[in-house]
Amino acid sequence: MRTMIKQRKKKSTGNPTDLHIRKSSCNRCGICCKKGSPTIHFEDRELIEKGNIPLKYLFTIRQHELSFDNIKEIIEPAKTDIIKIKNKKDSHECIFFDPDHSGCQIYQDRPVECRKLRCWDTKEILSFYDTTRISRKELIFSIDELWDLIQYHQDRCSYQKIAELADQIKQNENNHLVLKKLNNIIQYDSSLRQLIIEKNSMISEMLEFLFGRPLILTISLYGLKQKQSFLYDRCK
Repeated sequence: MRTMIKQRKKKSTGNPTDLHIRKSSCNRCGICCKKGSPTIHFEDRELIEKGNIPLKYLFTIRQHELSFDNIKEIIEPAKTDIIKIKNKKDSHECIFFDPDHSGCQIYQDRPVECRKLRCWDTKEILSFYDTTRISRKELIFSIDELWDLIQYHQDRCSYQKIAELADQIKQNENNHLVLKKLNNIIQYDSSLRQLIIEKNSMISEMLEFLFGRPLILTISLYGLKQKQSFLYDRCK
């Protein structure tokens, strides 16, 4: 999205042919879909509740998790849940993008961000993208037991705690007490996911929506890497 914004700022060269490349409508180039998936907003709630966009195709960037803001072009802790449509494996491309037809597989039910994004005029999306973001609670709060489990996981595996422990480890790599605390958090996160996979195949498809991405993967965001048996050291 930021690349598109920069392209609009280029001044005309005065060449008459410039007029022919200025866009005023979508030509289905697919660039926006290839650069990343949309965030889900409160306006999309009905699409989720009706199953037009199943929960298994969503993932959550949890509150305080480090994430890249592609508008500000900075990495910062998420202020709230940021629920997004998944990308394709090892790619930034939205999972619903159809490259063969350069189109969206859920176009009629596309999220509000996709409806507002106009690469030739980004004012509306810039003023909207970080507002009305929906949370996990607003989507599944009615399922009491599941919501209680999400809350417990959020507290025990808080990214605030993880950031604090990671900072302490980077200051003293031999602080075994802090290492143990961090490993316990990561082990709980991994064990919970494995238990759900074994006990409930339907819910297991929604793990990244319910509990965010596995900590064993996101720990690298905090300058740490896995050595063995859940022991971590600094990325060098």
